Amino acid sequence: MPHDLRRTRRYRGSRYCGWGQVGQHRKSGSRGGKGFAGGHKHFWIQTVKFNPNRYRRIGFVPPSSLKPLPATINVGELEDLAMKLMGTEGVKSGMELDLAEVGIGKLLGRGSISTALKVRVESASAGAKSKLKEAGGSIVE
Repeated sequence: MPHDLRRTRRYRGSRYCGWGQVGQHRKSGSRGGKGFAGGHKHFWIQTVKFNPNRYRRIGFVPPSSLKPLPATINVGELEDLAMKLMGTEGVKSGMELDLAEVGIGKLLGRGSISTALKVRVESASAGAKSKLKEAGGSIVE
């Protein structure tokens, strides 16, 4: 027989509202636990859908790999940088180009250089050292 009473209206006055004895529809047991309880068991679908990385194995990351890599510059870009920082007269007079002041930690060997420059840098590759020596410059580490 069809009726238009909502469930809450239908159960008014029945004390338990269809939930058995007192307390059966009361605490967190009725919702399957508190917080993320059951995330590996009865709420697994919810974990997969809304929190897929919860049980991901992240693994070991060595502390050495967390150190930031130094900023780099190639030999081919040195002349332009020296012109900007020291000017034409500074380059010709043989002033020292300090890459640490600019925030560069390593010199790499790509490109070519024709000007003899004195470069102060924390570290440099073998190719960069040889190209600077061929041009008549030097590296001060």
